[in-house]
Amino acid sequence: MTSAENLHHELPEGQPLPDPLDELGPDRSLLLVDDDKPFLTRLIRTMELRGFTVTAASSVAEGLAAIAAHAPAFAVIDMRLGDGNGLDVISELKARRPDARGIILTGYGNIVTAVTAVKLGAFDYLAKPADADEIYSALIATRHDKAEVPENPMSADRVRWEHIQRIYELCGRNVSETARRLNMHRRTLQRILAKRAPR
Repeated sequence: MTSAENLHHELPEGQPLPDPLDELGPDRSLLLVDDDKPFLTRLIRTMELRGFTVTAASSVAEGLAAIAAHAPAFAVIDMRLGDGNGLDVISELKARRPDARGIILTGYGNIVTAVTAVKLGAFDYLAKPADADEIYSALIATRHDKAEVPENPMSADRVRWEHIQRIYELCGRNVSETARRLNMHRRTLQRILAKRAPR
């Protein structure tokens, strides 16, 4: 049985399963911001099946315009967009609607970005590839949910590598500036950047 079919599955007594969205209030407006068109199209379809009223955007500018027109109750926002950073969209959403539940998606998840996203108002943070079930679960979760200990937590070497990659991106991929910010020798940094990500 698919997830969509599960939503309409009947209990033995003939009563439909309770809709988790009902506990979060009547407003089911959802903004999706992602410049991966195939992914965005699939996500629109699956979230509509789950009861959301979806508005889609493929850039920071479109996302900000959508929020200005109507700040949604929920949002799923890709962090890396062609015209900027999805964190700007989540920040604007929280400024206009503090109770909104915004999820940040990123293809290069790391601890630093997760902390930044939450500080700016993200309700949760998911690394791509995240499927519709994971995104839906994050949207309807409560802050009291206890996070499970991951089976394969990120190694210390991987955390360090992710942090370096994040600063490198923030510095516009400028090796000299990144090395200065990290207080690291330029050649050492170049060697790290040339290596594959540690496990």
